[in-house]
Amino acid sequence: MSDNAMVWPCLTYTDAPSAIAFLQKAFGFTATAVHGTGEVVTHAELRWPPGGGVMLGSPRPDNVHDIPADQGLVYLVTDQPDALYARAVAAGATVLRELRDEDYGSRGFSVRDPHGVIWSFGTYSGE
Repeated sequence: MSDNAMVWPCLTYTDAPSAIAFLQKAFGFTATAVHGTGEVVTHAELRWPPGGGVMLGSPRPDNVHDIPADQGLVYLVTDQPDALYARAVAAGATVLRELRDEDYGSRGFSVRDPHGVIWSFGTYSGE
């Protein structure tokens, strides 16, 4: 099996350019592709450093997927939850669940980005 993630959550943001900037600053994503004109992002890919990423864009009438803007929940695995928590809080993320250890062995937290999307991070990588 390849180590490249084949699952890419897709999100729509009312203000996609500022969402991209926030996701880079708060969580360490790297924008590898941003297409569009002006404030309209037709397609963006943001890589998560440990692997995989998210795709996102602006609301568009021609988008057949009709993904509601500024909604969703994404879980990402990290081996550095404490540092990522500090970075997210410093960047202005709203804490929904404080950094903590779970009874199933994960250490993590959940925050909301300024646009409304929930981001949950933890050391749990599945069974």
